[in-house]
Amino acid sequence: MSEHTAPFDAMVQVVDGTAEIIISGEKNILNKGELIIMPANEPHALKAIERYKMVLTMIRSN
Repeated sequence: MSEHTAPFDAMVQVVDGTAEIIISGEKNILNKGELIIMPANEPHALKAIERYKMVLTMIRSN
């Protein structure tokens, strides 16, 4: 997924495989079972290191 921003925090959990998640230029390698929070309005991108599946949860708070 190319670089973009989102108006809410989002949690990504990798449920299979390996993904590279770049947040504000910082690369993070996530493997099966790991998760990361992507802060609202920060540029982020996702790239497959190997075929992967993920769960994306948008976190909207008032």
